[in-house]
Amino acid sequence: MEIFLGALMIMSMRIADVTLGTIRTLMVVQGRKYQAGILGFIEVTIWIFAIRHVMLHLDNMWNILGYSTGFALGNVLGIYVEQKFGVGFVQLYAISLYYADKIADELRRNNFGVTILPAEGGRGGVAVLVILTTRRRQDEAIKIIDIIDSKAFISIQSATPYRGFVHSRK
Repeated sequence: MEIFLGALMIMSMRIADVTLGTIRTLMVVQGRKYQAGILGFIEVTIWIFAIRHVMLHLDNMWNILGYSTGFALGNVLGIYVEQKFGVGFVQLYAISLYYADKIADELRRNNFGVTILPAEGGRGGVAVLVILTTRRRQDEAIKIIDIIDSKAFISIQSATPYRGFVHSRK
């Protein structure tokens, strides 16, 4: 029983440190240096305890499987947590052939900032809608676009606002 509890402990520690590592990476990308530093300290401390237990018991295959399983699940959980809490900002680009103004009006009614840029597509003029919003509101914006034009092209990029105002209600 002790063998399995050790493997479970290692797996739990790896889930924790990899989840923190995923969130820390996002903090680094967003320029949040102090938060990234604190998360990195906690992440590495947990990792050292986990790897120490594995190295002291290399003959136990369950520890190695616990380590690997914890790593895999930590990645899944880290991405889930990031998506759930929606830390940071995204920039959405939406191209609608016929409904750009209607989409922009509805997004603005829902307190999204929208910039419309004229563009030239393969078949003529189009409009590109640029929406900068919190990651937390990303799905809400996409849903509004889809309701009006389910064929609109949408791309999403991570964004780091430098200065200026960003609508961030919710």
